[in-house]
Amino acid sequence: MVTNELVMTALRNSTLTEELRDSEIELLASLISVREYKAGEFILRVGDTELKDSLLILGSGDVEATASTGGEQMTLHMLQMGDLAGIIGFVGGNVMQISATVEAKTDSKVLVLERSRFESLLNSQPAIVYYVMRGIARHVHGIVRRMNTQSVEMSNYIHKTHGRY
Repeated sequence: MVTNELVMTALRNSTLTEELRDSEIELLASLISVREYKAGEFILRVGDTELKDSLLILGSGDVEATASTGGEQMTLHMLQMGDLAGIIGFVGGNVMQISATVEAKTDSKVLVLERSRFESLLNSQPAIVYYVMRGIARHVHGIVRRMNTQSVEMSNYIHKTHGRY
């Protein structure tokens, strides 16, 4: 897939652009670079700072987000085209507190939106910045909702299987 077509398709599949017009999506796309990762390569790792100020959007491939719990890697989510990673660093959070790892499971293309490039829109296109940040909030809300559902399901499972003696 041609890079520009890939970028536009991934952006249109993302919560980031749900409220943007086509011309605004194109402007956002002009700020994005594309990185290619081979299967098995890490996109983000605990302690990495290379992409600490960048929002990552999956363009193509299979990418897995995991976290280490009790010495074991646990899958948090298999990203789909348009899904986001690197949100904490992008919004200015402390990247040293991030515990997730993002790994390409197949050859993958990732869209990279650097915070400084995005912030260049603040004066000229504040509505785009506002709507993209709303899209990030919706994405994070979806993650929290999914994880809460999984927690309830696990709690119910434990209660059912271990609660009867």
